[in-house]
Amino acid sequence: MRESNDTTSARNVRLKSDGPMLLTTVGRLGTVVIGFVLALVTGVSAGVFAEETVAERFSKAMKKKADYCRTHKIAPANRRCDILKLKPADPLATEEGRFSHSIKIPNPVPEDSGYKPGMTPEQYFDHLCKTEAGEFIYKTVENVEGLYMMRPRESAQNDDLLQHLYAMEDPYGLAVGVRDSPQDYFVQPETGKYQYVEIPLLQSPKGEGSSKYRRYYRDENAYRGSQFPTAINGKFVQVPYIVAMVDVPQTQSRYGYTWRGITRPNDRELGIAGGELIVLDVQTNEVLAVRRSFVRSGSVRNNLTGVWWLTAGKCSKESLKMDAQFINEVLKPGPKMQETQ
Repeated sequence: MRESNDTTSARNVRLKSDGPMLLTTVGRLGTVVIGFVLALVTGVSAGVFAEETVAERFSKAMKKKADYCRTHKIAPANRRCDILKLKPADPLATEEGRFSHSIKIPNPVPEDSGYKPGMTPEQYFDHLCKTEAGEFIYKTVENVEGLYMMRPRESAQNDDLLQHLYAMEDPYGLAVGVRDSPQDYFVQPETGKYQYVEIPLLQSPKGEGSSKYRRYYRDENAYRGSQFPTAINGKFVQVPYIVAMVDVPQTQSRYGYTWRGITRPNDRELGIAGGELIVLDVQTNEVLAVRRSFVRSGSVRNNLTGVWWLTAGKCSKESLKMDAQFINEVLKPGPKMQETQ
C-alpha cells in the first residue's frame, strides 16, 4: 500500500512538472484521478498564430480573384475583373503630384512613425492619431478674393478603387476632400465664400497661348432661373445658381492649396492611410497651414478585400472637417465675398 502511494506521488510530481492540471480526489484512500490537463505541451505556444494583416488578406483575395478570372470566360463588357488592372498609386506620376511632394512643411512627419512590432492596427492607428494628426495654421490671410486648387483629388466613383488597398494615394482625402464640382464648395453661395476658384485642366490643349486652367467665378446672369439646394442657418433652401466658367491660359490666384498622401512602412499593411492638405502662397511657396490625418479600414464584411475606404474609421470628429472649411479659416474671404448674391 505504501509502495502504491509513493508511486502515485511520483506520478503527480511528473505531471505537475509538465504544466498545470486539475486533480480530483475520490474516496478515503486518497486515490488521485486526473480529471483533465489544462496546459499545452511545451512549445505549443508557437502554434498560437498571429492574426493576418490587412495586406495579407488583401493579397489572398486578389490571388483568388485572379484565379477565378483566369479560369472563367469573362465577357469584355463585364467589369468584375477590372480591379486586377489597378496598380499602386504613383504620387509622382503627374506634375501636380511631384510638386505637392516636393513642398517642405514646418512639421514634416518623421521617417520613424513610431510603429513597434506586435502593434495591432487599432494600437498603431491610435498612436498616429495622437502623435501626428492635427491642424497646423502658421499664418492666415484676410480678404482673399479667390484661390487656386492646385491638384484635383481622386474620384470616388469607382468601386474597385474604394476596395483596393494601394490604388488610392490619399484615402483620407476621399472622405473630406473636394473631389467634384469645386465651384459649388468654394464659389456658389451658401457654402462657397470666394469670388472665384481656379483649377488646372488635366487634358489641356497644346500650343502657345492655349488655355491650361479653368476659372469658376460668380455671375448672377450665368444661369438665370437655375436653383441650387443649400443650407442657411441649418435650414435647407433653394438659392439662385450664380457660377459661370471660363478657360484661361494663366491663373490669377495669389493663394492656393494642394494635397498629398503619406506613405511609410507598416501603414497600408495594417489598413491605415494618411494624407496632408497644404495651403500656401503660390508666388513664394510659403506654407501657411497644414492639416494631417489618418483613416483605417480592412475589416469590412461582405466585401472582396475587406477594404472600403469610403467608410474608413477617422481619427476624430475634428478630422471630418471638409477641405473648404479648413481653407476658409486660413484664407479668409472678405465680408462682401461671403454675401449671397
